[in-house]
Amino acid sequence: MTTDDLTAGVPADLVPLVERARARGSGAPSTVFATVGPELFEALRGSGFRRVAVQVPAGLTRGSRELAEKIRTEGRVDVVLVARACFGACDFPSAEEVPGVDASIVLGHSPIPNVRLPLPTYFVEMRHPGGDPNALADTLVAHGLPSPLGLVASVQHMDLIGPFEAAARARGIEFVTGQGDRRLTYPVQALGCNYTSAEQIAGRVRGFVFLGTGQFHPRGLAFAVDRPVWALDPLTGQLEPPIDRARLLRDRLLLIAQCRDARTWGILVSTFSGQNRSPTALALLRKARARGLVAEALVFGRLDPADLLGRDFDAYVNTACPRIALDDATLYPKPVLTPPEFLQAIGERPLSEYRFDTYH
Repeated sequence: MTTDDLTAGVPADLVPLVERARARGSGAPSTVFATVGPELFEALRGSGFRRVAVQVPAGLTRGSRELAEKIRTEGRVDVVLVARACFGACDFPSAEEVPGVDASIVLGHSPIPNVRLPLPTYFVEMRHPGGDPNALADTLVAHGLPSPLGLVASVQHMDLIGPFEAAARARGIEFVTGQGDRRLTYPVQALGCNYTSAEQIAGRVRGFVFLGTGQFHPRGLAFAVDRPVWALDPLTGQLEPPIDRARLLRDRLLLIAQCRDARTWGILVSTFSGQNRSPTALALLRKARARGLVAEALVFGRLDPADLLGRDFDAYVNTACPRIALDDATLYPKPVLTPPEFLQAIGERPLSEYRFDTYH
């Protein structure tokens, strides 16, 4: 059973809630730009928009004031900076969050094709021109990486994919790439909740290279595929040792086993348009109650660990971003599982078949 199967069998009395969840967002248009540059400014000047909200990811907050000033001056629009943290392309500003604006500018992300947008949105992917494909390919050879390899990348380094593949091929290393599903804009792309471009080809490769910075995506990729995952920083040329997948799964399986005696469950449901899986949450609620367990849905916008303090639940199931459970587990007062992990905890799936909570 996949997590998509959980959307089946929603009780009739809960259908109106599901329909309201599906109706969120106006399906506003989006436009994609590579960088904050002349094309974006020209589009803003011709848009007729008077005021736009600019959302900046954590890595760009230090320069956000200068970016806002540049957009205001060159685009000839008033700018409001969204101050709260941004967790991805699913976490764009809502119309209620930025009242009085005509559109949003989301920096550092590409659109998620199957997510409905509440406002006209300019996605600026902040493509990075850096990285020497030949030097990067030499690094793979020097470390003896096997071939063929799967290739996954963050959107900022998509322009490096073609030259890097060619340089690797010239050195005897073949890359295999996947298209991914409807949640991904580009082949090879990684989202924190979706590595289907890798999952599609896992049986054809001996390992994966993630082209990008940081450990967030390599860690998620290691959960999703049963193959070694190396992280290659295109800016420094540093190749990290493979992610210890066995340790990641051991920690999660121990937590799942601890939840097998849980009798009361909180089903966490996000109101964010890009993270709302109400049908899945409602189906999980039904499964829990059918087994004689006590279960209630808890609705939230931005989940804070303090929100769960003092509640009389033995454990929780998170239907929002899967990384809440996988990366922030130690922050919560009680165990937080993903939907596939919950199915293992209640005995519907064996512990031996771990599955990443791929968000389709």
